[in-house]
Amino acid sequence: MVKEVRIYVEGGGDGKNQKALIRQGFNQFFRPLVELARSKKVKWSIIICGTRNNAFRDFKNALQDHPDAFNVLLVDAEASVKVESPWQHLKFRDNWDKPSGVDNSQCHLMVQAMEAWLIADMEMLKKFYGKGFKENAISTNSNVETIAKDSLEPSLKDATRNTTKGEYQKIKHASKLLELLDVSKVRQASPYCDRLFMTLQEIMEP
Repeated sequence: MVKEVRIYVEGGGDGKNQKALIRQGFNQFFRPLVELARSKKVKWSIIICGTRNNAFRDFKNALQDHPDAFNVLLVDAEASVKVESPWQHLKFRDNWDKPSGVDNSQCHLMVQAMEAWLIADMEMLKKFYGKGFKENAISTNSNVETIAKDSLEPSLKDATRNTTKGEYQKIKHASKLLELLDVSKVRQASPYCDRLFMTLQEIMEP
């Protein structure tokens, strides 16, 4: 039985305050898992690491520092995933070697970037940004993972440019948007997101 789950996440910028906000956003997005952890008395931690290289470094350190925890790496895929194993993808793209003793259940991808999860819930985006939101600037592809990384953030910026909240900025808006997302919509539109939820549920509910 797992006693602790630690998730090492790419993103959040460099400042402590920015990292705290994005951690809060992820904790709210993962609230079904947070509640499950609480009910099972499993310690739950999300660690916001900044750059993807920092996330990988911190994950590897955690394997030594927290050997009894279920340590998870969560990073952007940065491209379409054309292999079955997330570790294979990261080897091809970043030349990262899978640490010994680690399996695929400990590696998870935001495909192709976190913004794919945000656009999976168009109703939430429309409600958050309000008047001036340009819905047709964003792809309506039902599998958000097939949308190229290079068009994700620019399309969000284009859609939000004329809204009262202003153009989408990851540091400024992402934490609040994560809090408001409909988890079921994101899981339906993003197989890798669903995989993450399924893995953590199974780990805590053997």
